[in-house]
Order: sequence, then C-alpha cells, then structure tokens
Amino acid sequence: MMMKHSFLRNRWVGFVAARYISRDKKNSPSSVFSVLGIATGVLALIVIIAVMNGFQLGFIESILEISSGHLRADNYPEGKAAAELTNRIRALPQVVSAVPFRETSVLIRGRVSALRGALLRGLPPDALDADPGLAGRLQMESGSFDLTAQNSIVLGTELARSLAVRPGDTVTVLAISGGGLFPDDEDGSISYTVTGVFDCGFYEYDLGWAFINIDRAAKISSPEEKPVLMIKLKDRWQDRQAMKAVNDCLAGFQKDLASGALSVPDASVSSITVTSWRDYNRSFFSALRTEKLMMFILVGLIFVVVGLNIYQSQRRSVLERREEIGMLRALGASDISVRLVFVLDGFFIGIIGAVLGLALGLLVAFNISAFFTLLENIVNFFISIINVVADYLGIGEAGNFSIFSPAVFYIKEIPSRVIPHEVILIFLFGFLSALAAAWFASGRVSRTRPAEVLRYE
Repeated sequence: MMMKHSFLRNRWVGFVAARYISRDKKNSPSSVFSVLGIATGVLALIVIIAVMNGFQLGFIESILEISSGHLRADNYPEGKAAAELTNRIRALPQVVSAVPFRETSVLIRGRVSALRGALLRGLPPDALDADPGLAGRLQMESGSFDLTAQNSIVLGTELARSLAVRPGDTVTVLAISGGGLFPDDEDGSISYTVTGVFDCGFYEYDLGWAFINIDRAAKISSPEEKPVLMIKLKDRWQDRQAMKAVNDCLAGFQKDLASGALSVPDASVSSITVTSWRDYNRSFFSALRTEKLMMFILVGLIFVVVGLNIYQSQRRSVLERREEIGMLRALGASDISVRLVFVLDGFFIGIIGAVLGLALGLLVAFNISAFFTLLENIVNFFISIINVVADYLGIGEAGNFSIFSPAVFYIKEIPSRVIPHEVILIFLFGFLSALAAAWFASGRVSRTRPAEVLRYE
C-alpha cells in the first residue's frame, strides 16, 4: 500500500521530465546530438570489436586446430604403447580427437634452385578422419591429403607457389638434425612426390608448412625429437578439467603397466608432460587480448566525449530552470524527486542512442562484407569523377580504392564474429555513460534553496 501511494505521489516526475525533453528538442539540438553520439559510439564499438574478433579468433582457431591442439602430450611413447594409450585418451568424455605427430625443420627444393625453409610435420595417413577440426581447416586447393605412400608430401599453397610445384611434381627434402644437413636417402631417394596443396588461410602455415607420413618423419628426425599427441576437446575452455582427466588416464596406464595387466614392451609414460593451449601460446594470446582491450578503450573515448556533452547540457538546463526547481521544492517535492526529472532526460538519451546503435551495429556486423563493398563502391564512384576531371586536365588518374586489398592482406573475405556478452557490455556502457552524466549534472538540484530562488519572484 505504501509503495502504491509513493508511486501515485511521484507520477508528476515523468510528466515534468517529458515536458522538459520535448521543449529541449524544439529549442536546442544538444539532445539530438547526444543521442547520435551514443548511437555512433555503440555502432563503432560493435563493428570494430566484431571485425577484430573475426581476425583474432581466425588466427587462434588456426593455431589450435592445425598446430597445437587444445592439449598436447610431449615425450609420447611409440609403437603398441602409443596405440593403446591413444585409444584410452580418445575414450575420455571431454576429448573429441587425439592424433600423434612428429615435426622437424627441413629445407625443400622444388623446380627452382633455391632452398626454402619449412616445418615438416609427420601425421598418420588417417589424420583427417581422426581429427575433424584439422580437416575443416585444411582446404585442399589441388590434389588430396594423401600420406599413404612413404615418399608423399602435402605442401602449403604459398610454399608450393614459391617452389613452382604442383601435385605430381617432386621436391627434394634436406632434413636439419644436430646442426647439420643430411638427405633422407634410406630408400635410395631424396625425392618426395607432391600429392596435394592445402590452403588454411593463415599465411605463416601456407608458406612454411608441409606434411608427410609420420613413419617417414621418424626416420629423418633426431633421436631426441619424441612424438607429440595433439588432443582436441569438446570445449577448449574446460581445458583444466580435461588436463586432470588426461593425467588420471596416464596414471592409470602406468599402474596397469606396473601390475602386469598390460604386456607392452618398452613402454613408459612417466616422462609425458601435458600442457594446455593457454600455456604454450600464452604470449601470443596475451598480445591479442591487450590489443583488443586498447582498441576498446580508444573507441570507448567516444562515450566520454558524449558524456561530457550530456553533463554540460544538463548542467545548463538545471541553471536555466532554477525558478521552476524552486517552485517544485516549495510545493513539497523532495531533492531526489526533482533530481529524477533531469536524470530521466539522460535515461531517454542513453536508451534511445544505445538501442539505435545496437540495431545498426548488429546490422553492419552481420553484413560486414556487403557494407565494405558498398563503402568501396561509393569511394570509387567519387574517384571515377576525379579521374574524369584529371583526364580532362591531363593529370594522372588515381587507382581504385579497396579497404582490404588482396594484394596487401592475406584474406579472401572480411571476417566478423559477434560475441553476445561483449555486445551487452557495449550497450550498457553507452547507456550508463549518459545516465551517469545526467546524474552528476543534476547534483546542483540539492543545493537549490526555494527561499533564495523565489525571494524576488
């Protein structure tokens, strides 16, 4: 009953606030500019963070799906022990796939005489079947991912282009071991046949990676280079729990070996170390996180500028209405009720601007390629007009404009990833900046004394 009475008593607050807002729209454009400022800030942050997420998550997923996995077990055993242990790890509920690999640095020569450095990774012939994540990232540009033959090799698209080779051609591989070079000539040949060329969209891998059969990789690796098991999880954010499950699996395997339940010769898992993707990519991921945070702060300065504009606008409004405030106070209105009249102005500015920016931001973020194409067409239209004038005056013409030119950027399309909790945070940031500015600006209401204001009225 008390709450209902309080509500009825303060209904005038919304009425007076609406009158003030409608009058401000007629007499001053500051409210419109404030709404547009909030909308612009929300729109810019959503689009910029979405594009940044697209690039960063593309790099991160390429690293995790192709290179390292979510967990990796170093110093992995070989032979029957490795097969038995891998099957146990694959059976864990958190695990999607587990694939062993070997890698070593090599020099490769193709049709051109120059040698190219590359990282040579040995995989089982069924690697793509066992690891759907890897298969989804390696798009075969030509040929197939065939590592069945001992002398087969699959090259990155940029590496194949630099070597001037294609599927069916042969390349010469010189392995680097112990600081020296030696040919892989155990079968009387140092040549490998290119069976496929892959494109993963990550320039470093496309230029510097090649795959061969894991058994062949064991022959050209130094004895100190042990196999590694690459483990993919259903949820990479649950890596700590998965690490514990894998370590428990290793402990159980070692216990079965000690008790004689497993008769696997020359098997030991005591030297295996399991690490998470957070640990072995810590510096790279920290750099990406810092870059994203700094971009968020820099673009978020828009809200600071808009907030100051709202603060000055509301402060001026309070000063202009001192007589009206004094009248309301004399009629019995409390400090907080009168203050809410001006806070509601900031509330409506914030909510309208944030909603408008949210709608436009999501529209652009989900259609980013079409948006940039439209922007490029508009700029190129004006460039074409300038070229007509330049041609008439005998001046050199300007070339076409492209925001992400394939000649400069190694991308086929502009990526965009919208993360819901980031969008909510940006929306609240824009809305609350207007609300906070209005709250602080209305602080002068509490210092208004009805007797002083109305003395000469």
